[in-house]
Amino acid sequence: MILRREILPAFAVIGMEGSTREGEDFVARLWEKANARFDEIAPLISGTPRLWGLMTGPNRDFMPWEDDFSRGLYLAGVEAPLDAQPPEGWAKWISPAYEYAVCPMDGPDSFAQALADLAKEGLTLAGAAYDHNADAQSLVYLP
Repeated sequence: MILRREILPAFAVIGMEGSTREGEDFVARLWEKANARFDEIAPLISGTPRLWGLMTGPNRDFMPWEDDFSRGLYLAGVEAPLDAQPPEGWAKWISPAYEYAVCPMDGPDSFAQALADLAKEGLTLAGAAYDHNADAQSLVYLP
């Protein structure tokens, strides 16, 4: 179910970067690492942290993961000012501006359902999908 459409300007996320080549559960390991070291980036954040899981293809082109969403890069982090400099050991990605279809993530099949809902609306995925946690709700942003 598409909850809404939302236009976001370009935004920066500072986080821990990993690859699908790191094996199963690599995303969970990235979040554990980022959470354990959050105090290193906390001074860069103003207000309530906006947590993002950004995905990009292996070429860092902000296109969907390749090979049926099985090959790509992921950044587990927090939104930061565009000019923020990441501390050593952290990565910074700047997401391009897009219009997103925002869908709930409430189970293991949520991503596949979000893609199906996008297709029902006559839309196609134009870029990489993102995970976002806001107000105790997990969402997927589909450009």
